[in-house]
Amino acid sequence: MRPILFISDLHLDGARPDITDQFLTFLSTDARKAQSLYILGDLFETWIGDDDPDLDKHRIQAALRELTGSGVPCFVMHGNRDFLIGKRFCKSTGCRLLNDGTIVEVFGQRVLLMHGDTLCTDDHSYQALRRRVRNPMVQFVLRNLPLSTRNWLAAKLRAGSKAHIDKAMAMQSVATIMDVNADAVTQAFVTYGVDIVIHGHTHRPAIHSLQVNGRSATRIVLGDWYTQGSVLRWDETGYQLLSMGRSEKNAPY
Repeated sequence: MRPILFISDLHLDGARPDITDQFLTFLSTDARKAQSLYILGDLFETWIGDDDPDLDKHRIQAALRELTGSGVPCFVMHGNRDFLIGKRFCKSTGCRLLNDGTIVEVFGQRVLLMHGDTLCTDDHSYQALRRRVRNPMVQFVLRNLPLSTRNWLAAKLRAGSKAHIDKAMAMQSVATIMDVNADAVTQAFVTYGVDIVIHGHTHRPAIHSLQVNGRSATRIVLGDWYTQGSVLRWDETGYQLLSMGRSEKNAPY
């Protein structure tokens, strides 16, 4: 039986053609042999709206359309970088949007899929920003701003995010503030009634075993694609969290 694949945090951007090239190769090879592909947020470094004329992003959308047109369903979840992905993107790619916090059945197991940022509850300033930008009225306003203004805002958000991370690292608190909160993780398992959670966002790929109310549970964290590809491959024999090497071709200086 064909595997189901899970990825996240590719942060595709024209400034990093090595990541884009690896993703396009992945779509035309491994993904074509899959039963389905799930992208759990931050497919793009920034997404200022479905009307973005960026040619690099259009090339990625065309490749996703080829994948879904070949019969492989592709599901995309909003991340903290691309929460403005909308209906036009889905129409052009054939992908389907998933809510953050979706339960799917994977080879007989009920699995909760998340981007992962809602689990980082110790990062209070980020959570406050997330609540603001995810407000439907705010998103309506953002989508209707001129492209130049949206590009400017995206640059400001990226700069603010970098400053936030740098400050946390300087305070040596990045591990506790920007990683998941243990109580939030436990609550997710209890609220959704699952024994397996898959998410990204933290860029800390690992498979964690834990106990939740006396039951064994598993939290699988997907890796980012900054230095290599990261994919969770799940078939009838079980799952593997894999790292895919990257060619030096088009690697940044």
